[in-house]
Amino acid sequence: MSTEPPFPPPGFRRFWAGEAVSGLGSYVTLLALQTLVVLDLDGGAAQVGWVSSARWLPYLVAGLAVGALVDRVRRRPVMITSDLVRAAMLLVIPGAWAADLLTFPLLVVVVACFGAASLVNDAASMAFVPRLVPRVHLQRAHARIDGADAVAQTAGPALGGLLVRLVGAPLAVLADALTYVFSAVMVATTRVDEPRARAGGPVPNLRREIAEGVRWVYGPSGLARLAIATHVWFAANAVMSAVLPVWALRELGLSPAVFGLTTAAAGVGGLLGASVSTATGRRLGTGGAIIAAHAVTTVAVVATVSAGAGTGTVLAPVLLGVGQGLYGFAIGLSNSHEMTYRQTLTPDALQARTNTTMRSFNRAVIVVVSPLAGLLADRLGLLPALVAAAVVFAAVVLMLLASPFRHARV
Repeated sequence: MSTEPPFPPPGFRRFWAGEAVSGLGSYVTLLALQTLVVLDLDGGAAQVGWVSSARWLPYLVAGLAVGALVDRVRRRPVMITSDLVRAAMLLVIPGAWAADLLTFPLLVVVVACFGAASLVNDAASMAFVPRLVPRVHLQRAHARIDGADAVAQTAGPALGGLLVRLVGAPLAVLADALTYVFSAVMVATTRVDEPRARAGGPVPNLRREIAEGVRWVYGPSGLARLAIATHVWFAANAVMSAVLPVWALRELGLSPAVFGLTTAAAGVGGLLGASVSTATGRRLGTGGAIIAAHAVTTVAVVATVSAGAGTGTVLAPVLLGVGQGLYGFAIGLSNSHEMTYRQTLTPDALQARTNTTMRSFNRAVIVVVSPLAGLLADRLGLLPALVAAAVVFAAVVLMLLASPFRHARV
């Protein structure tokens, strides 16, 4: 009788530490950039939407090609290099600010370059996990990664709000740059045997390799229904990302520090969601856990909308915090199951392409929807935009409930 390999496997803790610390810095930067746009550069929902669009534009432009290229090479060196490039890109923001050269167009360009490096890192790191962790433990590994991300989501916005208050939004970005250097060091010292490209195989053909990845996701792999539902989910999420900072800072009148604390509630919820994800999956199955999580997301947006009724009182940040907590809980509950489902069904040679294909289309949705959502919110109002997001999230639940995916188990 074969014995189950131990968990966590060798090297996972170092990889996990790098992901956790860089995740903390990412949430600091997210709040710092939103505050920088709204308060320092006098932007509105449209400008927040453009920054979000720039962050994910590289996925639309080059995501499929990057996935195919990463599948050709060892993934660890790619992760190290892209982490260092991300750190360098973030250093441009405080540097330009110190030289009095920071403008909204420059910020958009820097964020787009940072997004390109993140695209490469995401393609490599997500495809690296199945090489580091036996498939029997993939869900537990992703749950741990999600738990660390949830802690970062809790502490990051609060720390970001404090740093913005003490040193200003541009200098707060420095914290994230340092975390990517730490992540590069952790990955560099993570030892794992990675196969090199096989000699004597077919001549590499980028177009053919891209097509193989797309056909796998939307063809016979069994991933198509989840992929399409996830694209729709990201449309609603793009609306939330563009509208929420303006809703909190202007409509509800919250300070950056209080906004950071309410956003941190998403991390608390995410940690709880990740901690119960394994048990929930055993009880409801993979499909049932994901569907339940999306239903919670819909309720979270309703709570966020209700915060408008308490404007000017303590009720506003409380309800916003509840909404963010539920939002984080849903993501923490669903993400490890979604990642495990797609990685279990996908062979190693297609891992990077599968992840970047799905992420590229997800981010393409953000690129298109974020600026449109911001423009419509500025013209029609923030409340209608939030209500529209809730309706779309509910549609995702119905889409998956009406399909065989609800019975999926891995």
